[in-house]
Amino acid sequence: MALTQLILVRHGQSEGNVAAELAQRERQDRIDVPARDPDVVLSPLGREQADAVGRWLTRLPADEQPQVIWTSPYRRARETAERALAIAEVELDYRVDERLRDRDMGITDQLTAQGITAQFPEEAERREWLGKFYYRPPGGESWADVAGRVRAVLTDLAGSEKHDRVLVTGHDVVLLLFCYVAEGLDEKQVLDRARTNGLRNAAICRIRRDDDSATGWVVTDYNLDTHLREEGLEVTDQPGASDEVGGEHV
Repeated sequence: MALTQLILVRHGQSEGNVAAELAQRERQDRIDVPARDPDVVLSPLGREQADAVGRWLTRLPADEQPQVIWTSPYRRARETAERALAIAEVELDYRVDERLRDRDMGITDQLTAQGITAQFPEEAERREWLGKFYYRPPGGESWADVAGRVRAVLTDLAGSEKHDRVLVTGHDVVLLLFCYVAEGLDEKQVLDRARTNGLRNAAICRIRRDDDSATGWVVTDYNLDTHLREEGLEVTDQPGASDEVGGEHV
């Protein structure tokens, strides 16, 4: 067997997403994050969203069901996978890969965009000059850095994964960059997508191997959320407050 398809699932709404939205709405400098980033868990709504992913999995034909999970080590991503599989009543092996972790925000961690401007005005200016894709906060990562991680994961998946279909649970910028690589997008295209159609909590993308594609991949589904809407769940699109137009770090 050889890898043919990836099912990418963003984690459900997290307690960090809620805190970031509150900080942004109330124009605060700092996000009152309830735990260090790797330990942030799902909110009550996020748990319901993860369960809806599980019911979506049960409706997939047998030849489209995932056979193994690759996941970010961060709690909210692991919890999304665990709840989805429990609802689907399937057991799969896990591959926990730190390259799937969320973007590291460095010294800007826990700060809103307003807070960054107040505490590190020179960084706000540098970000404005370099642009969101290439700006790397001190001690942190740029989107381009994360794209490098994604390319390495895709290379390993294509070269060593023994299963046909892999479920990947992770974070919005990371999974968005999977699609960026698969579609061969450029800086402007991926940032436009982040601004206008960023990945929603518990949304699903599917990527298929395609030897006729210039990248070797093709995106067959992007930002699916019908499984949430059909159950009457609130659909949330909550990036971290320090990335105003589509990034995430909580």
